[in-house]
Amino acid sequence: MKRSKYFTRFLILIIVLMTVGCDQVSKELTRQKVEPEAYIPVIKNHLILTNVENTGAMLGFGQDFPPILKRFLLQALPMLLLLIMLYRIISKPNLNLLLVSAFALVIGGGLGNLIDRIAYGSVTDFFQIRLGFFRTGIFNIADIAVTIGVLMFVFLIIRGKKLAI
Repeated sequence: MKRSKYFTRFLILIIVLMTVGCDQVSKELTRQKVEPEAYIPVIKNHLILTNVENTGAMLGFGQDFPPILKRFLLQALPMLLLLIMLYRIISKPNLNLLLVSAFALVIGGGLGNLIDRIAYGSVTDFFQIRLGFFRTGIFNIADIAVTIGVLMFVFLIIRGKKLAI
């Protein structure tokens, strides 16, 4: 059974809006309720809640770049790439649903962090995982969405699915 292009577009819209919404609400709650650089154990010392403003990209990369380069690399270029991705998945209604969902998560997460960069000049990060020697950087809901989307994409490639995008 062939699915409607409207169903695919609706699915993309729902995933992107839910991702951006959850991300922005969680960041706003963090900004309002958690002191900057607080250390709040949520699950013993394994899941930490904090409030850190990241003016760079992942793990602070690019934090010290000149403002014009930061604006290009962390705002203009991501916006262009997100729009290209969105156009590509909307214009091809018969893509694998997992692939569409993966890209929608990446787009939603990317938009969530882009909104922060444009509105605040930094991205609010607030979670950290610590399991023995394993420690993550500090991250947010948008980062989780992007990571899950990329992992889904890798899973589809490993499974050998045809991914004509």
